[in-house]
Amino acid sequence: MATSENGSRAATLSDVARRAGVSIATASKALNNRDDVAVATRQRVLRAADELSFTPNAMAKGLLAGRTGTVGLLTSDLEGRFMIPILMGAEDAFGAGQINVFLCDARGDAIREQHHLKALLSRRVDGIIVVGRQTDPRPSLGQDLPVPVVYAYAPSDDPRDLSLTPDNYAGGRLAVEHLIACGRTRIALITGDPAYAAAQDRVAGARAGLAAAGLELVGEPMFSEWTEHWGRDAAAILLQRHPDVDAIFCGSDQIARGALDTARDLGRSVPDDLAVIGYDNWEVLATNSRPQLTSIDANLQQLGRQAAQRVFDAIDGVNIGQGSHHLPVRLVIRGSTIPRR
Repeated sequence: MATSENGSRAATLSDVARRAGVSIATASKALNNRDDVAVATRQRVLRAADELSFTPNAMAKGLLAGRTGTVGLLTSDLEGRFMIPILMGAEDAFGAGQINVFLCDARGDAIREQHHLKALLSRRVDGIIVVGRQTDPRPSLGQDLPVPVVYAYAPSDDPRDLSLTPDNYAGGRLAVEHLIACGRTRIALITGDPAYAAAQDRVAGARAGLAAAGLELVGEPMFSEWTEHWGRDAAAILLQRHPDVDAIFCGSDQIARGALDTARDLGRSVPDDLAVIGYDNWEVLATNSRPQLTSIDANLQQLGRQAAQRVFDAIDGVNIGQGSHHLPVRLVIRGSTIPRR
């Protein structure tokens, strides 16, 4: 425990905040002379610091100046398919700015996440990026943290936080608009777990795109697992019930790979008889499919870069805003949907 020259415990930023009746974040901003703190509040914090003879150590001074040169990346699923490109994009931006990165994997456990959060704050990181495992809202880390926090992929459930997430609604619409542009009019949809926001958002976007063209889905959306096995089974049921289907929009590339297998088994030529489009643009799957798979790419590396840039902006004192922001996705066209001649 740190002590003063007379042997008593040295005052901490937490002590100053408690004496002034403000949060640690507000005390930090006031001592850093940030202009987003009321004059009366700043004076109260400065008076408390003076009364307590508060003297920040070198590392704390760096924190107050917004310049320790470190950022925390707090993820919930480091092995997940979507985490790696987001982290790669963030690290690209960090590398360009000479930033040291502390990477923590909470493995989806709330207690472990709190442990990692405390560890990051004890290391005096300048900011934190929280990367979720799916696009459903996740619990906020709170508003009293002394550093800026940006949520990537999984938005915070608190609208006061800044969250960046892929636009799954636009992705669903883009997929069916492409199929319609390829001359398809009998379009069905196979997707994953209905409890996932991503599944529901993509279905809503697909319905909107069809409605704008005066069309409807063939049958109801088929929900279950994000697996090739489900893709095979669902496609078999679908093509038995609706043999005149001429396109299938699949909620993931894994589902689409399964649908391609079933189409081949049933003698349906892709894309001549049946167009198939996936989602995620998982290249190891999409480029090794027969034929190669058209897919929607969520631009996850760009999402990671933007999250890092927002942290940089916040460290520089720029107001980065709040709320959930949906970032653009893109269509990657391959052989499974080429237009009919």
